[in-house]
Amino acid sequence: MTYEASPMAVGVFALFVAVTLGISFYMGRKAKSSQGYFAAHGQIPWFVNGVAFAGDYLSAASFLGICGMIAFFGYDGFLYSIGYLAGWIVALFVIAEPMKRLGKFTFADALNHRFNSRSIKLAAGVSTLAVSVFYLIPQMVGAGALVTPLLGWPHWLGVCVVGAVVILIVVTAGMVSTTWVQFLKGSLLVVFSTVLTVLILGRGFAVSDRPAEQQTIVQTNDSFTVNDQPSTEQAATEAMRPIGEIVSLPSGESSTGPLGPLEFFSTLQESEIVLWQQEQSTSDDGTTTTTYTPNRRSGAEVLLPGEKFTGLRSDKLIDKVNFLSLMLALFCGTASLPHILIRYYTVKDGAAARKSTIVGIACIGFFYVLTLYMGLGAMTSGDIFSFNSNMAAPLLARSINEPLFAIISAIAFTTVLGTVSGLILASAGAVAHDLVEALATQTMTDQERVRIAKFASVVVGVIAIVLGIVFKEMNVSYLVGWAFSVAASANLPALVMMLFWRRVTAMGISCAVVVGMVSSLAWILLSSDSFEKIYGLPASDAWVPFSQPGIVTIPLGFAVVIVVSLLTQPREATA
Repeated sequence: MTYEASPMAVGVFALFVAVTLGISFYMGRKAKSSQGYFAAHGQIPWFVNGVAFAGDYLSAASFLGICGMIAFFGYDGFLYSIGYLAGWIVALFVIAEPMKRLGKFTFADALNHRFNSRSIKLAAGVSTLAVSVFYLIPQMVGAGALVTPLLGWPHWLGVCVVGAVVILIVVTAGMVSTTWVQFLKGSLLVVFSTVLTVLILGRGFAVSDRPAEQQTIVQTNDSFTVNDQPSTEQAATEAMRPIGEIVSLPSGESSTGPLGPLEFFSTLQESEIVLWQQEQSTSDDGTTTTTYTPNRRSGAEVLLPGEKFTGLRSDKLIDKVNFLSLMLALFCGTASLPHILIRYYTVKDGAAARKSTIVGIACIGFFYVLTLYMGLGAMTSGDIFSFNSNMAAPLLARSINEPLFAIISAIAFTTVLGTVSGLILASAGAVAHDLVEALATQTMTDQERVRIAKFASVVVGVIAIVLGIVFKEMNVSYLVGWAFSVAASANLPALVMMLFWRRVTAMGISCAVVVGMVSSLAWILLSSDSFEKIYGLPASDAWVPFSQPGIVTIPLGFAVVIVVSLLTQPREATA
């Protein structure tokens, strides 16, 4: 689908970028030391930090990916929201206060507070880099998807622009500016998503007058045929089908008018929907054939789980295990993400860390409820003709009015900026504070740490740009599921056992981090999804039985930390 830049969208986009960079340059004066650069001197107010938690966590996966999944598959996309939110319970009751009490700058600080072990620093530093890079991929993919309709640029250029702006933010001021950017975008995202939801309820549902029959459009150079009939370009464009539309409403109504929050679901449940499936192929002579096939579904089916996660309805045990593995990774991964964990170092004490988490949970939970309305609104609007699942929410805003589209897209872009800033900062901290210090022969000065962190930020940012271009076609929520699996497998077992088991050893922690990271990465790279969507090979050739590794690799991490710790007990402890 071809997009033309909207002057209003360009203006709002430029304003948001200017404000973001202005905050970064202004706050840069307060981040000269490593304490200021990595942890904002621990002086961020707990409420600001809580909203910044939401701003950091509500990434492209939450706004673009989940809304897109709900728009294409119904309720199943919301299961990601449930998994993401449930993980904050672990963060609140298990992680928040100990992380603040035990660490200073990075995730490795907490793991290493009892041991002063070089192996823990190396293992945790590498794990932080691996998780952050995996999480960066969907953010950059989402950035490219946003900039395309917003500015009319190609995907690769959008990714490059986002990468350049984020690198500038992180290099300029570190955690201070990152926190306030995340606070700003978290607040705006929740407020304007609420506005969009209110407008969706005010518009209600309307029956489409398009015939629900298969449509084939063939383009050869500048000539078009629609259902084997010669057509103009305009006719071919008008023949395109949306991702979904209402074909019947209860009692034969043509439209509902405004709906209440609960009435929205009860009306949809009794309606009938057509979800259009698009298949596109290009022959050797350049002829492009696009086929739209209608898939009639009742609203009740769309509101039931199992459309996307077929394992919920499958008789195969492997399919059910794959879904359970994903949910386990989402639940355990939240409390293991390095860019979330380092936010606990920005407040003054454990009580403030706990309060921040509660504020974050409230903002995040409220937003996830809104994604259900936005996703289903996009599915049923009949106005969204892009089959890029990451664009459902912004294009839904465009179908309402242009100013809302400009604001929503710019906020979503700022969402990407905030999350990517946090990820790159976590990576930079891992390099400067963990990896380099573990390998260095002498203690570094504050200025050297900050200088190395800024250089690492540039390198990680460039890597993120490249990967964001390579993984262009994949849904961002799906990619984030992989990042959560790696985080939960590599970090959670070591962190939990360090907090609650006195006999844990440095070697046990190091081995658990390495084994969890390597096993989860290997499982993902050898899965059917990787074979099909990355390598272009048949999914049946995959080496592992299902795609989500968490149900295997998370228990493996716990087993490793226990066994290795028991085998490496200090002599006085075993006497």
